[in-house]
Amino acid sequence: MATVTPRGRRRRGGRAARGPAGRGMAAAAFERRVLRRAAEHHYLRVRLELPDGGARPNAAQFKQLVVTALRELHGEVGAALPVDVLTYEEKTLSAILRVISSGLVKLWSALTLLGFYQNRRCAFHVLQTSPFLLALSGNSRELVLD
Repeated sequence: MATVTPRGRRRRGGRAARGPAGRGMAAAAFERRVLRRAAEHHYLRVRLELPDGGARPNAAQFKQLVVTALRELHGEVGAALPVDVLTYEEKTLSAILRVISSGLVKLWSALTLLGFYQNRRCAFHVLQTSPFLLALSGNSRELVLD
């Protein structure tokens, strides 16, 4: 794993950073870690909002809505982007989506710009995103301490 020093220089290994004039003092209080291999997939927790109520989409209709959003913004190439609906809660209209990392920006932008579902206003909200599925299992902002 390579690290980047505060001045943007790359260094390898676990050696301590040297301060001014090489006196062995730590140069900064932070260290940025750079991953060599990017994750294959990204996961998004999303929620669909339908302000006027009405019929709620089931899992198949939700998936079709995601594909439609991709097709409207990015055409047939966007619609061919492999997106999986891992979980879907019809009660809250929330889902966890999996997409290949190279398609994350396309999916996010398509969902954000979608405005209608069955000729009714709607909006997608991306609540969380992560290259690790486990990171979406909990939200520290919703944590209740006893």
